[in-house]
This record gives sequence, C-alpha cells and structure tokens, in this order.
Amino acid sequence: MDDKRELLDLLLSNARESPEDIARQTGLDAAAVEALIDELEDDGVVRGYQAVVDWDRVEEEHVEAMVELNVELDRETGYEEISRRIAKFSEVTSLRLVSGDYDFALVVEGDSMHDVSNFISERVAPIPEVTQTVTHFVMETYKDRGIEMGDGDEDDRLTFSP
Repeated sequence: MDDKRELLDLLLSNARESPEDIARQTGLDAAAVEALIDELEDDGVVRGYQAVVDWDRVEEEHVEAMVELNVELDRETGYEEISRRIAKFSEVTSLRLVSGDYDFALVVEGDSMHDVSNFISERVAPIPEVTQTVTHFVMETYKDRGIEMGDGDEDDRLTFSP
C-alpha cells in the first residue's frame, strides 16, 4: 500500500497516535512519518483534526439537522459561488454538491431545533438562487465518522426463542 494512503487511513482511525506509534504500524521511521504528515498538511490533503463527540453525553442541548437544498442557476451564478456563500455560515458544518433529487446536502448544527429552523428560514432560504429546502432533524446518532456511539454495554447476542 502507498505510504501516504496508509498514513491517511491511520489518521482517520485515530489522529492522536504519536508518530512513533504510526511508525511501528507502517514500518517507517518516526521522522519519515512526521515528514509525510507535514507534506499532507502543506498540500492541503489533511485539512484539520477534530474530535468525534457523542452529544447525548453532554448536558447542554445540541441539535444537528441534515438539509436538502435545491437551487436554480443562471448565467452569472454557478454552484461554486452558491457554495462559497453558504459555507461562510458557522452553523453549516458540512456542505456537499450531490447527485439525485436535490443539489446540495448540508449539515447544520445549533443549540435548539428553533435555532436551526430560524437559521434555515432566515439565512439560507432567502438566498436568491435557493428554490427549496427540506430539513431533517437528527433524532439519534448511532455512528459518526466511523465511530459507534453508545455506552458499549449493549448485549449484541441474537434473541433465541424455542
């Protein structure tokens, strides 16, 4: 496997591992690991490192919603321009151009359902090119960025009845 790809896979599974630990897993030396990480960061391949938070274990309220967004393009406005405007909002944590029944998929976060609803209706929907929004509030998260949520005490055995 390519050293860079192997390093990326390891960083995706645990970005807090030390260069020494990564070196042991890849067969590279720690200096080579550090150099590859620096190169990946300098090239903009690795854009940042973030924690995966189980918000159900935090006392403060936190709401996440997935928003389908349809737009109508004109000669002067393309997807890139619309995406730059939407990406500037701090409430938007993910923004993707997608194929299918809608144009953009957004993940929006806020302190309450009311905050998220107001953000969509007052900041996103009024954008001239936006023709439709559909908001889906996340009710429960079972897995996020490859990490399973929950306390890990669930009994995974199948039920048996005679």
